Amino acid sequence: MEPEKNNQPDAASEPPKEESQAPVDALSRTPEDLQEEQAAKTAAEIEAGTRTLPTAEKKVSPLKKFLRKINLYLLIFIILIVVTGAVTLVNFLNSQKPPEVIDVASQSLSEDALKQLANSDTSVGNTSQTLTIQGNAIIAGQTLMRGNLNVAGNIQSGGRIQGPSLTVSGESNLGSAQINTLQVAANAAVQGNTTLRDLNVAGASTFSGAITASEITVSRLILSGNGVLQIPNHISFTGPAPTHTTNTAALGSGGSVSLNGSDTSGTININTGNSPAGGCFSRITFRQAFTSQARVIVSPVGAAAGQTQYYVDRNNSGFSICTVNAAQANQSFSFDYFVAN
Repeated sequence: MEPEKNNQPDAASEPPKEESQAPVDALSRTPEDLQEEQAAKTAAEIEAGTRTLPTAEKKVSPLKKFLRKINLYLLIFIILIVVTGAVTLVNFLNSQKPPEVIDVASQSLSEDALKQLANSDTSVGNTSQTLTIQGNAIIAGQTLMRGNLNVAGNIQSGGRIQGPSLTVSGESNLGSAQINTLQVAANAAVQGNTTLRDLNVAGASTFSGAITASEITVSRLILSGNGVLQIPNHISFTGPAPTHTTNTAALGSGGSVSLNGSDTSGTININTGNSPAGGCFSRITFRQAFTSQARVIVSPVGAAAGQTQYYVDRNNSGFSICTVNAAQANQSFSFDYFVAN
């Protein structure tokens, strides 16, 4: 009897199945299914502890990003420029504003208010108000102005006006003024009579009219052009007397010389002694020498002086009165002199 055949396939004859063989429906899945599968796998790994959640990056503010990119000194410089420009702009805008006009309120005084002022010390209004008096006002007592005094019309004063300083921008007509110190920066015109106690002029002065003075002291007087010097009265030349020396041989034994005058004019008195001789009686030396050769005019006084054959020896520092022949003995005579340059 034949054995019964097994109709089941032999396991050894079947081909082995590949473990990596993809499922039959792998090609039919969509991208959304793949993303869901990956998300489920990731969640399972996180739950199992094999994967950790990625840490979120901290967001950096735009200001910090800007500060990282910019230089610190450049930032300070930019801030200074911005502040300076803002201050300049504010000052310019303030300068363009018109000045504020103070609105001063006016206030009138009634008769009752005037009566109240006459009987007591009363304050009327405040600094922002104006007191208007329509009629005349007479103040019998003293008046004190703590602020500025502005007068639109003329000021007439029956008494003195005293103050530490007086500034007049326009014309001024003064009937009588007493000034301790007067400084005139520009021109000054005096049309009437002027009485000056002391006048010191540092620069040049020009007078188109006559000058009348009881005494004029100048260091130098110059007449320019065809100027004429008219002196209706006497001329007196003053000053210290010059020095003189005597010559005993010309005067004789016991003779003497005296002098009275100045460098410009004077008189020389001569007293001869016994046995005088020819020569110079005396040498006169000026107190102040002339700038050039002096011109000396000598006039004999008396008959004895006229009988001498006198002559003059001169230069810019002085002169001498001399005689050719011997003068008479024991005689007194004089010589007047006048010196010019």
